[in-house]
Amino acid sequence: MKLLLVEDNAELSHWIVNLLRAEQFTVDAVADGEAADSVLHTQRYDVVLLDMRLPRMSGKDVLNRLRRRRDNVPVLMLTAHGSIDDKVACFSAGADDYVVKPFDSRELVARIKALVRRQTGEKSGRLTCGDLEYVSDTREFRHHDAVLNLRRREHSILEALMLQQGKTVSKHVLMERIFSMDDEPSADAIDLYIHRLRKHLADSSAQIMTLRGLGYILRAKAVPVHEHERIESA
Repeated sequence: MKLLLVEDNAELSHWIVNLLRAEQFTVDAVADGEAADSVLHTQRYDVVLLDMRLPRMSGKDVLNRLRRRRDNVPVLMLTAHGSIDDKVACFSAGADDYVVKPFDSRELVARIKALVRRQTGEKSGRLTCGDLEYVSDTREFRHHDAVLNLRRREHSILEALMLQQGKTVSKHVLMERIFSMDDEPSADAIDLYIHRLRKHLADSSAQIMTLRGLGYILRAKAVPVHEHERIESA
């Protein structure tokens, strides 16, 4: 999952970025409204964390422009006041949720995960591909009840493939999902991460297939005919 944080307080921004990266999110951060408006024209995010009061353009104006472009990315407003007027202003501008500063790290992460679930339409909280399970509440991958120990970028790639299970995901899309604006994107790195993920899934019935020139697809391995017969006769 890739998030955009728009916050002009450098210390708070640094804290939030580190918090979210520890939660396996890819995070871009900008410090003013005009920069946010510019990047939202060209980049796709799963959730935007948007401060209400920003230099150069207010968070409300950034959100108004976003919604006028019919961009429905979930937006979590960060506001310094919990007044009714502020809450009404957030929702009137098209925000999906808000959190009042100072906020607890667990509350922030929980609200982000709730917005992600709402966006993906995942109601059960679990996705499966063969014997590989993705738990959306914790964003963990499990195989036979054991948590897969994945690095952040490996996690981001497998998450993108799981959420598009059975569909081809291009290398370009995966690069967008795992690299932030501070990174140097590398197509070769995607191949390396896919190689590592295949090792993690070596004993799983879920497999990552390469469609040369198109991208990658996650799907369950076909059960052999004799396995079908064994199941039916049991």
